[in-house]
Amino acid sequence: MTVRLADWSIESLLLDIEGTTTPIDFVFRTLFPYARNHVEPFLVASVADANVAADLTLLESEYARDLASGLNPPPLLERPDAPGAADPASVAAYVRWLIDRDRKSTGLKALQGRIWERGYRTGELAGQVFPDVAPALARWRARGLDVRIYSSGSVLAQQLLFSTCADGDLTQWLNGYFDTTTGPKRSVESYLRIAGVIGLPTSRILFISDVVAELDAAAAAGMRTALMVRPGNPPSTGTAHPVIANFDDIEDT
Repeated sequence: MTVRLADWSIESLLLDIEGTTTPIDFVFRTLFPYARNHVEPFLVASVADANVAADLTLLESEYARDLASGLNPPPLLERPDAPGAADPASVAAYVRWLIDRDRKSTGLKALQGRIWERGYRTGELAGQVFPDVAPALARWRARGLDVRIYSSGSVLAQQLLFSTCADGDLTQWLNGYFDTTTGPKRSVESYLRIAGVIGLPTSRILFISDVVAELDAAAAAGMRTALMVRPGNPPSTGTAHPVIANFDDIEDT
């Protein structure tokens, strides 16, 4: 169907990434495998990096919660040559365990972003979006609309993806980014916080995602919503959210 922004007096669009701007396959067949394959050498090379150390602290807290919940994650071990320091091989095993479960945790997503950064910088990785994305972003910017991203991937990972696309640096058309530090994507409070940052009533913001539970939370916060159904997305039936197939289904006049 067609969504007309004028009908809802929309001033800001909030976009999901995976399955909305970017193919799900790119995330699961390119980004996740890259992180899995490079996490251990990355950790070995980053022992003195304070940012990585902060990520590891978050992961250690998450590991403790997993143990307490009886989930039986791979053990986190100390380095034999540095008591008190985590062994990179065991941390890597735990990270892979989290990736396999598509865990939406801040520590994991921050660490993945740093690993991907090296891949983007070396040219091993390049951002990928659907063909309609760049023209839509340019069109919305020309109309004076505020466009932002909300993804479970870290802000760094989001910026890297949109700045390295074949269509050029798409960050020039984006006004901001939100990740798990704002809150879970299935929490109503997260969308209220985002509206506060944007500085608009929730009713003037349109959130677009391929996940119904996320749209439900945004709608409960008062946002307008649209369900994106791209090729390769899991089927969604019985939803009350307007359904679109691409950004060309959004009329901005």
